Amino acid sequence: MSTATMTTTPAGRLRALARAELTLLGRSKGVLFSAVFVPLVLPFSASASLDEEALKGTGLSVGVVVLTGAIGFSLLFAVYSALVSVYAARREELVLKRLRTGELRDTEILTGAALPSVAIGLVQCVVLAAACSVALDVGAPGAPQYAVLGLLLGFPLCVALAAVTTVFSRSVESAQVAAMPMVLVSMFGSGTFVPLEVMPDKLASLCELLPLTGPLTLVRGGWSGELSAYDALGALATSVAWIVLAVFAVRRWFRWEPRR
Repeated sequence: MSTATMTTTPAGRLRALARAELTLLGRSKGVLFSAVFVPLVLPFSASASLDEEALKGTGLSVGVVVLTGAIGFSLLFAVYSALVSVYAARREELVLKRLRTGELRDTEILTGAALPSVAIGLVQCVVLAAACSVALDVGAPGAPQYAVLGLLLGFPLCVALAAVTTVFSRSVESAQVAAMPMVLVSMFGSGTFVPLEVMPDKLASLCELLPLTGPLTLVRGGWSGELSAYDALGALATSVAWIVLAVFAVRRWFRWEPRR
């Protein structure tokens, strides 16, 4: 099949756009560094602050908490934060506006731009899971279906939230500032640093409603094997609700060209 023919199909157009985006991402050293290296370093540095005594009675181990945090960092930095910069930069460079004049659909443009970051995040999750299994004796997940479901929900959620975040920015620099609330709230409230199981009940109930809590709850419960079907359903419902809300916000308010 010729290249010209392939690019007339949705899959071909996505491949071409993702290939171009990967080239541009490789030229942005700051974004690439934060996307690739930060999620690999932060979880293990944060593990020193974990107390084994505090986890007693929760069914969790330090290894499971670190692994969940590592995946959370990957979602936040390799996918969400990186894509906030990507979408803002392509908008300011008028790339998104030019792409809309061709045969690409809006969904294809946003998805194609996100594929390299999602691929990096997925590879990181696999590497981190393997590293934690070896270094922290985590072992195989007790309920792998929950862990897989958490990742399947986490990636599209972070992509959609990244697109929404760019609505509140006028430049690439301000986009990174706009991304900080989501990053900080998710780090400290969604179980990335501190699992909800050790929080006070009222605080944990509030944190359960945060965007990234559902996917991370499923990932953590998938590895520990301690997540009930009821809690898994609640995490699934919260995650789907956030995805639907974020997609609606993107369709309604996403800006395809710079503000003047």
